[in-house]
Amino acid sequence: MGFFGETIDSIKSIQIRQTLSQIIILGLIVSSALVIWKGLMCVTGSESPVVVVLSESMEPGFARGDILFLTMSEDPIRAGEIIVFNVEGHPISIVHRVIKVHEREDTGEVYVLTKGDNNEVDDRMLYAPGQKWLERQHIMGRAVGFLPYVGWLTIIMTEKPIIKYIVIGALGLLVITSKD
Repeated sequence: MGFFGETIDSIKSIQIRQTLSQIIILGLIVSSALVIWKGLMCVTGSESPVVVVLSESMEPGFARGDILFLTMSEDPIRAGEIIVFNVEGHPISIVHRVIKVHEREDTGEVYVLTKGDNNEVDDRMLYAPGQKWLERQHIMGRAVGFLPYVGWLTIIMTEKPIIKYIVIGALGLLVITSKD
């Protein structure tokens, strides 16, 4: 094999190493994001430390597209707090204000009633059939901070899946084609 054959083999070897390196970098980015998410879950005590407001039900306090930061502690929930909760039969979490708290003295169990600030009536119609109050297991966390409108990218990618695939593809292509 001559000089050119060895050079071509050397170039192919470098290209293979670069491709493998870029795949590893992409994997590290994805795994880093997962580690950060799990770390936030541990620090905040919430199963979902960050959520996006998806409707106008909390306006003017929170607008559609705002990102809320959640925490979950053992402190009692009080009327006036903003909570995020799940209800059986609803695949999407709901962000609303606690308007009433009921605590059973005999068991210590706490029940809460919620309402969106922009809604006319309480949330009982959103709860599971026959359910009048939310219990602790329904609550994902309490809002402790927010970033206005930053969640619009998530809303757009959810409502227009083609955009999500374009963004993911472009980011993947960027990582794979980068030379560093």
